[in-house]
Amino acid sequence: MLIIKSHQEFESYLGKELGISNWHTITQEQINMFSDATLDHQWIHTDIVRAETESPFKATIAHGYLTLSLIPYLWKQVIDIQNLKMEINYGIESLRFAQPVIVNSEVRLKVKLANILNLRGVTKATITAELEINGQKKPAFTGDTVFLYHFID
Repeated sequence: MLIIKSHQEFESYLGKELGISNWHTITQEQINMFSDATLDHQWIHTDIVRAETESPFKATIAHGYLTLSLIPYLWKQVIDIQNLKMEINYGIESLRFAQPVIVNSEVRLKVKLANILNLRGVTKATITAELEINGQKKPAFTGDTVFLYHFID
């Protein structure tokens, strides 16, 4: 795991791959809980029997936003940013879902530091994130996530 304690340390990784998280299995239970939390109960996600017969994937699939919501959890497996007053999820740019994640698939996050700015003492870091699916050539998604880090002086 990469440990970062200051803007200067973080900046030294500009343009470099920061790491890859552990594999995470997306279960039907996780999909169902996400459906309940977001009120999105579309059958392609929650109806196992119907998905087996009517879905082109022959199984349920994770919500795209479920896969996206894993970024903070998987990000923390790659990097430990210390010496902070606060961190903020600031935005997502240029996100593309490339393929669905079928239930019980394993996914992991691969990240690169695409850009970093010092905005009057606040670090704005743009991270290129790719969610890989075990055994698949195409990722579930690729996109740039933006975080704000307020390091302790």
